[in-house]
Order: sequence, then C-alpha cells, then structure tokens
Amino acid sequence: MQRTIVCLLVLTATAWADEAALAPRIDTLLFAKAAKPAQADDAEFLRRVWLDFDGGIPIADEVRTFLADKTTDKRTRLIDQLITAPRFAVRMADAFNVMLMERRGENEAWKTWLVESFKTNKPWDVMVREMLAPDFLNEQQRGAGYFITRRLEKVGQQDTDYPGLTRDVGRMFMGIDLQCCQCHRHLSVSDYKQIDFSGLYAVYQNLKLQTADDKHKTPWVSEGLIAAKYDFVSVLTDKKAQTAPRIPFGEEVMIPAATGDDAWLVKPDRKTKEVGQPKFSPLREIAQRVPAPENALFAKNIANRVWFLLIGKGIVEPLDLHHTENPPSHPQLLDLLAKELTAHHFDLRWLIREIALTQTYQRSGAHQRHLTAEQQLRAFLIATGERERLEKNPKPDVKVDALKYSLADFEKAFAAALANPAKEPELVANPSLRSALFLRNSDHVQWALKPRAGNLIGRLAKQTDPADELYLTLLTRLPDAEERTQLQSWLTAHATDKSKALGDYAWALLSSTEFFVNH
Repeated sequence: MQRTIVCLLVLTATAWADEAALAPRIDTLLFAKAAKPAQADDAEFLRRVWLDFDGGIPIADEVRTFLADKTTDKRTRLIDQLITAPRFAVRMADAFNVMLMERRGENEAWKTWLVESFKTNKPWDVMVREMLAPDFLNEQQRGAGYFITRRLEKVGQQDTDYPGLTRDVGRMFMGIDLQCCQCHRHLSVSDYKQIDFSGLYAVYQNLKLQTADDKHKTPWVSEGLIAAKYDFVSVLTDKKAQTAPRIPFGEEVMIPAATGDDAWLVKPDRKTKEVGQPKFSPLREIAQRVPAPENALFAKNIANRVWFLLIGKGIVEPLDLHHTENPPSHPQLLDLLAKELTAHHFDLRWLIREIALTQTYQRSGAHQRHLTAEQQLRAFLIATGERERLEKNPKPDVKVDALKYSLADFEKAFAAALANPAKEPELVANPSLRSALFLRNSDHVQWALKPRAGNLIGRLAKQTDPADELYLTLLTRLPDAEERTQLQSWLTAHATDKSKALGDYAWALLSSTEFFVNH
C-alpha cells in the first residue's frame, strides 16, 4: 500500500512538472495547426542566445566548443549558463533602460538599481512598485525613482510634463497609450476614456520635483495634499466630471476625510523648508494597484514586452496599444503567458528561460532584430579583440598609440551614431546617414581595426589561413567555400600589407547586415 502511494505521488509530481513546463505549451499553441518550424543550426542559435542574454557575441574558441559538442542538451545548458552569468543582469538592465527611459539620459543610481534588481531576480511587480512609489531614503531603492524624476525635469521654459509622465505610466506598465485622452475621449480607441487619463493625472500633477540634499542623495519627489476629487472637462462636449485617483479601468481610491493637522504625517514648515508629507499618498496607492495580480493588463503588458524582446515581434503591436479593437495576434498565447507569469510571482528570469527553450525561439529564419547600440558596441569590441583592453585600461596611456580612446569614448560614439533619438520607442531599426558614415569613417572603428598585440588583426596577421578565425569571431559561424576563396583572393591581391588587407576585410564584415542583426 505504501509503495502504491509513493508511486502515485511520483506520477502526480511528474504530471505536474510536465504541465508546469511552459515552453512545450507555447509551441503547442503556435503550431497546433501548422508544421513545426525547422530548427536553427547551432551557429545561428548560439549567436542569437548570446546576444539576447549576454549582450555581445562569443569568442571563436567558445563557438568551436559549442559546435563540437554533440550532447543533446547543450542548448538548455547554454541557456542556463548565460542566464545565471553576471552579464545577464547587465544585459537586462541595458534592455529595460532603453525600453523604460527611451534614451532620456543616463543615471548611475538608476543603472545600479536595474542591475541589482536583475541580479537578485527581483519580481517585476516589486520593481514596478519601487519605480512608481520610490523610497528616496533607501540607498538600495532610490535609483528606481529616476523613472519619475527624469520625466519631471523641466526643459527650457516648458511646463513640467505631468501629462507625459501620466502617459508613460500607462504605456510602460499597462500597455495603453492614453495621450489622446487628456482633453477628451480617445478619438480612435473606444476603450480609452478621459477618466482613465484623469485618474492617473490626478496623482502625478500633485508631485513636485525636489533637489538632492543632505537627507536625500538624489533628486526626489514630494506629494501635495489631495482632499477632493480631480475636476476635468471634455473640450469636445464641455461635459464636466470628477474622479479620485484610480488606475485605468479600475476603481477609485477613497480620499480620506481628514483635514488640517490630521491630514499630515509631517506638517509643512516654511521656516525650516519642510515640504511636508501627507498621510494619504495617492502615489503609493497607484503603485500598489498597477502591478496587482488582478490587474490583467499589467501581466499582459510585460509578457508582451518580454516576448518582443526575445522574438522580435510583439503579440500585440504597437506594444502600448492593448485594446479590444487591436487584438493580440495569438490571444490564447498572451493569456497563457500572463497567467503563468502571475502564478510564478512575476519571475522574469523564469519567463525568459521558458521562452528561450521553445522551438519558436530556436527556429530557423526567426524574425531578425537589429541590435541596440549597446549590443552593437559590445559585439564590436569583442569581435575586434579590444574589449578587455578598454575595460582594464579606462584611461589609455597616450604614449602607446597615436589615437587614444577609453571605453566611455566608445560608448558615447556608438550611442550618438546608432541609438534612436530621445523619447522615441526603440522598436525597429532606423538606418540613417549618420550611422552609415560612422561605420565608414569613424576613427573609433578604424582604430580598433589596426593590429595590436592580442587583438583580432594582430592575431590574424600571424595565421597562414585566417578564414575560420575571422568568420567564427565576427559572424559566429564558419565561412563557406565561396567566402574562403574571396578572402584568399583579397589577401593575395594585397599581399604587400597583410594587416591592412585583413583590417579592410574585417571592416566589410563588421559593416554588413549580418553583423548588425541577431542572426
């Protein structure tokens, strides 16, 4: 009897484990009525997953090792290796910085908070609460406040962009763009109402940006006292209405009846320049309601954004226009991802791993994605063999080379040439004359392609047949017969200066579409 019970428990646990595995369920939904896709070869998969989870590309020896490995579980082991490596947190921080801040600038405290959050696998709902109601006195959390404080900084003589902050909270955390609802109902999306914008706006127009001081080590925000509902009027109908603070499509937050001194935890005081702290904090109330499990749009939004990050195309597009007239391409898939992510307490590392294990992610000819400026820079420096030199020597000795560059110089140059303009979602590649001229004429690019001890050109110049090393290093694959012939012909024609010939050939590969996409 006892043995039977044990067997039943084992069978139940096994069945639960199979049911819990998300990857095969994703593939079943996507390919239930279609043939399963052809699998990417090892080289294509290797480049894709390395760029996604490391932010760069593997070196030639790492490519050789993976291609030579004949074990059946090597892809799963590689995914786990990259996800648990320190670089994963940095790569995710880069990706989410671009997504959430849309190139509004750099902030060291914000970047540190992002990296530490991904390093410790902080749940997404916890991260969002820290962004939406920052604890500016907590050294480990104050960096999260940059999401709000940067958007409240004035530009020239313009008014504080409270509407922009309101819009971005809806876009980034619920996948809804309420911009057109500030003054009236949305003219093209029937789901979006003026009250949905106003319920959030009531919270954010009540904030005031404060400068850093002895108590607060970074810029911070204070809240004013809200004692009544927010009044708004439609410019289309002149209809007046009121709302208490609320998340879009949610219930109003009750405003306490306390007045006078009873309304304050810390009373304002002009003499001491104390701005005061109300007992009722709409900021904290909204920060609790947006990432709540019962707010279905919260889970769907981040599931859709992670899917876009890995697959290159959202289940809902544009990413910030979830509504009934713009349905998901695969509704059951989005529901499944959101449901399972919620059940797993918004564990993004778990979701990313499950998607990476799917045949959908590992298929051949998957949707190509242009690399971000950060990925392009890391891949470029790894490929040219200059990354370690720049990281170890942030201030190169001017006596060593005619031209001197630090890692910060490269970061600034690549971002200026290849990143999207500020406040623009970085969803697709926008080729420009600026980026083309940078790759063709930049001193940074030319400098990295000159032979030095240990770098790519320095190594290749010593080899009789450098084809394998060149292609494995730059494109994460072996060259085909035609490519071998082309390289040999080029080197023969320019035999008087082999290093320069190799640098020119490497430049051509580094400037190719193949280098600047994920596979």
